[in-house]
Formats: sequence, C-alpha cells, structure tokens
Amino acid sequence: MFMWILPVAILYGFNHNLLPGSTTLSPHSLILLSGFLAVVSVNTVIVFYICMAMKEPADKHKPDAAFLAEAKDSVNKLTKGATSSDDHALKKQE
Repeated sequence: MFMWILPVAILYGFNHNLLPGSTTLSPHSLILLSGFLAVVSVNTVIVFYICMAMKEPADKHKPDAAFLAEAKDSVNKLTKGATSSDDHALKKQE
C-alpha cells in the first residue's frame, strides 16, 4: 500500500505546492526532484519490506508433508515419463 501511496503523495505535494520550498523551484527542477524523491520512497519501502522478511524466523513455516510427498511423486512421474519418451525418440531416430 505504501508503494503506491507514498510516491503519489510526494508527486501531489510537489505539484500542488504543499511542500515548503517547492514554490521557489523552476518547473523543470520541480519535476526532477519530485520524481527522484518518489523513486527513492518506493526503494525505501522495498528495502524495509526485505528487512522485515529477513527478520522472520525460517523455522516458522513448516511445509505440509502430504504436499511434499505429492510434489515428489509428480516430479518422479514427469522424470520417468521424460526418460521413456526420450528413449522412444532415440529408437525412432535409429
């Protein structure tokens, strides 16, 4: 939510002279500064999100054993099917 609200608020604040000192800037400088600050605000939110994710304990989420077993069976079926079709293709080429 902050990734959308913060940059839009910064751009709105600069373009409608709500931030102090923005009235003394030229239009070109105003656009450059507001755009730069909007990009910096998005990157700050992303860094904050990454830091919060890194602080989350790794053992908090345990995978479901039934899901893992089903996924392994599915992978095994695909790999067995791929080798048999590869063998069939090799025989066909010979």
